[in-house]
Amino acid sequence: MFDFFNDITFANKELLWLLLLIPAIIAWYIWKNKTYSAELKVSTISGFDGIKRSFKQYLRHAGIVLRVMAIALMIVVLARPQSRSSYKDVKTEGIDIVMCLDISGSMLAKDFKPNRIEAAKEVAQDFIDSRPNDRIGLVIFSGESFTQCPLTTDHAVIKNLFQGIHTGMVADGTAIGNGLATAVSRVKDSKAKSKVVILLTDGVNNQGSVAPLTAAEIAKAFGVRVYTVGVGTIGKALAPVAMYPDGSYQYGYVDVNIDEKTLGEIADGTGGKYFRATDNDKLKNIYKEIDRLEKTIFEEKNFTNKAEHFLPFAISAALLLLIEFLLKNTYLKSIP
Repeated sequence: MFDFFNDITFANKELLWLLLLIPAIIAWYIWKNKTYSAELKVSTISGFDGIKRSFKQYLRHAGIVLRVMAIALMIVVLARPQSRSSYKDVKTEGIDIVMCLDISGSMLAKDFKPNRIEAAKEVAQDFIDSRPNDRIGLVIFSGESFTQCPLTTDHAVIKNLFQGIHTGMVADGTAIGNGLATAVSRVKDSKAKSKVVILLTDGVNNQGSVAPLTAAEIAKAFGVRVYTVGVGTIGKALAPVAMYPDGSYQYGYVDVNIDEKTLGEIADGTGGKYFRATDNDKLKNIYKEIDRLEKTIFEEKNFTNKAEHFLPFAISAALLLLIEFLLKNTYLKSIP
């Protein structure tokens, strides 16, 4: 109720209650005029008929009007009208993340629904959606490795590339060391304070020219943190055991063999963490935990400026009092 405008506030708004004195001043003025008015008794007022009121008669109450307005303005001055402007300086520092995905034939195993590779692709895309401020890249590997997508903030592009990933894109096998080395090469020159590789595989290194632990040493040297994820149920899984001429697979139950020791050493040596996913839900929870561990840095500073606006009110009050003084001592001057 005390604000003139949405952006105007008062430092001493309680003083605005003094405005309630204005009606009291007006009431006192009316009472005074009635009490102290002079009377003149005449037998008839017919002689005054036709006499028009002078302009001075209309202005006879101008003094109290000007004084009341000046008092009201001075009360506003005492209440200290202010405007407040504020703004935020938000600095976002994202994380550079390379997702390194195993696409070997064993990733078609059906211990995940519909299979390991499709489950991994689905969860990875959900992870990308949860990281809007990060640059994300994609490396795939089996017997060889290559960069499917360099680091980018255009997440629609990388998600679209995920759709086209399938087994058989490169020679079969499991070159974990090569995959990790390729991923590190994509992020090593990043200026981000946090550089991360998420390596997902379901097997044991059996191909490639770079040993997994050697690739881990390279990652450590460049300050790249590696999270490793082993996917596969405990025991046996229904997986491809042969390929038919038409490109379809013959499935059979085979032992799930993941080199957890090496994956754990890669993670520990680079400051990351090793996870084991045995079904779709556990895989989703793993990516959620990585999301919590690698939080984007937000730095927010709030600035507030206050500006005093009493001066226009003070000048207006002074002008009103000056006008009252001039009228009282010139045009409306009364003789005692």
